[in-house]
Amino acid sequence: QVQLVESGGGFVQAGGSLRLSCAASGRTFSTYAMGWFRQAPGKEREFVARISWSGDMTYYADSVKGRFLILRDNAKSVVYLQMNSLKPEDTAVYYCAADEYGMGYRTRIDRYAYWGQGTQVTVSS
Repeated sequence: QVQLVESGGGFVQAGGSLRLSCAASGRTFSTYAMGWFRQAPGKEREFVARISWSGDMTYYADSVKGRFLILRDNAKSVVYLQMNSLKPEDTAVYYCAADEYGMGYRTRIDRYAYWGQGTQVTVSS
């Protein structure tokens, strides 16, 4: 089992940057693919980015491609989401999640077995 704790959210002006971190506990972190999702008020939770267990493969939603970067450090059991050129429409609660299937392109919420509690990101115009 994996427990996930996000941090790094906050308030930023449009065009700014934030880096989210997700710390994982559990011995099997390095075998899981990790994902970031977000949920804006009144909207469904949506896929943002995914990284394979090894870090070799990354995937992004079209809305964040070229602006966000997902990284992981398996030695530290941490996954990051570097968010640049932030826009007001990026405002949401951001969640990290772990997928026991460590490879491939999987964006469905029900593919991810473990979730963090979320961290708020607010981007002002």
